Amino acid sequence: MANLDATVTCASTAVIETSDIGRNCSISDFAVIRKGARLGEGVIVHPHVVINENVVIGDGVELHAGAVIGKLPTGAHILSRKPHCEKILSIGKGCSIGPHAVIYYEVQIGEYTLVGDGASIREQCDVGAYSLISRCVTVNCNTHIGNRVKIMDNTHITGNAWVGDNVFISTGVSTTNDNFKHAQYDEARMQGPSIMRFARIGAGVILLPGVTIGEAALVGAGSVVTKDVLPGSLVKGVPGRSMPRVNDGLSFTLLDASE
Repeated sequence: MANLDATVTCASTAVIETSDIGRNCSISDFAVIRKGARLGEGVIVHPHVVINENVVIGDGVELHAGAVIGKLPTGAHILSRKPHCEKILSIGKGCSIGPHAVIYYEVQIGEYTLVGDGASIREQCDVGAYSLISRCVTVNCNTHIGNRVKIMDNTHITGNAWVGDNVFISTGVSTTNDNFKHAQYDEARMQGPSIMRFARIGAGVILLPGVTIGEAALVGAGSVVTKDVLPGSLVKGVPGRSMPRVNDGLSFTLLDASE
């Protein structure tokens, strides 16, 4: 075990291969922290957490039981896309990572963001500050998620998607990035939805590849969106169609927001 600061509390069963651990950290039973990892001050590591090499954890982060931080993607000879990433990963100060969450390498998470129980964030993703990736949410590769975003339980954000600031995505939402299901992966063709700032997506919505949900738009629960949604509009139905929208305090004011 590496030499640790006297203020660090560490269980005897933990495996610690780095000495780059800040003051007042707590490391519980059977946690594994690999060589080259760096923990800030006041980090709480619960039992059976794995923090792999070159992972940077900010001050005051809490990592709950069974979380894996720094996973390499493996194709197992079944994926049409060849996964790859750099072995870098950073989690901003004040974040909370839920039990059994899995965060792949080449991911950056902003400060004070919550990643819920069993969530998964794939490689080449960035998640902004003060955001929520809720229970069992899956975020696929090469996806941007902005600041102050809320993505609720059991939602899938597909690869090559873009989610702007202050977006709300409800439970059970599905997003897709391939209309043709070819056997060979083509990066240029695989395009997920773009969801602009302040948009709101209702429960059980399906967003088809490449659609843009405009700024401050609202997509009603259960809708299937097959084409772009205009800023400030309301879309409902299968397929989604534009509907009259009553001023709810968002559609008329946030389009001019400066943030």
